Amino acid sequence: MPLLQFQGTALALSTDGLGAVSQKLGVHAPEIWTVLAVETSGCGYLPDLRPQILYERHIFHRLTQGQYDDGDISDPTPGGYGPSGAHQYDRLALAIAKDRTAALQSCSWGIGQIMGENYALAGFTDVEQMVAAMSQSEDQQLAAMGNFLVSSRLNGPLQAHDWASFARGYNGANYAINRYDIRLNGEFQKYSVSGLPDLNVRAAQLYLTYLNFHPGSIDGVAGTHTLSALADFQSQRGLANTSTIDADVVAQLSTALADSASMQTAA
Repeated sequence: MPLLQFQGTALALSTDGLGAVSQKLGVHAPEIWTVLAVETSGCGYLPDLRPQILYERHIFHRLTQGQYDDGDISDPTPGGYGPSGAHQYDRLALAIAKDRTAALQSCSWGIGQIMGENYALAGFTDVEQMVAAMSQSEDQQLAAMGNFLVSSRLNGPLQAHDWASFARGYNGANYAINRYDIRLNGEFQKYSVSGLPDLNVRAAQLYLTYLNFHPGSIDGVAGTHTLSALADFQSQRGLANTSTIDADVVAQLSTALADSASMQTAA
């Protein structure tokens, strides 16, 4: 089966990646997870290894001066999103057929949902370079978010836990409609008093999902669904069952993904 457009290695967030962005922003892990939980439910990829996106028709309208307005993929008003996930790529494909660059710039991308039109603020020379990075790893997605926050001077409100100012800069003037500031404060309080996601568990959940097992939410918590999916994977591969998810388990899953990718390429 040929690779889908925008499929890449889709690697899970690592300790090094999280640490680098935390240091860049001058914050700790709870602040990072707060933003990720509100923007993308904490995961940068779809089960088919493509980055999470949201297509914004009003951005496409503005970038193309309304020449493709149809009330669907181009319109002066936001909306018409339809379901999340793969459907957003269907909308993107229709826009690409009109104007590829404007279409890519009209999507928010990855774990931090950075708008393609903000590629320069996110540290890229053009939107194609940004999209390529978004397809490779959550570390690169998070680094782009960190660059954007610093370029936009939003690291200060994040450090100060000034959620209204942060939401205004990150989500726009209408942030209050979707209660972004309230949601950010709620997630921060949660992460401040409870455990943070375990990155090995989270990587395992993501890779199990890619391999068509069903670990449940990508939340870094080794619950019954995750352990059941891992047991199914290990049994299928003839591996000893383990009840602890560590770097060795992530390595097993990475090997299985590499094998799957080789088979797809050969086909």
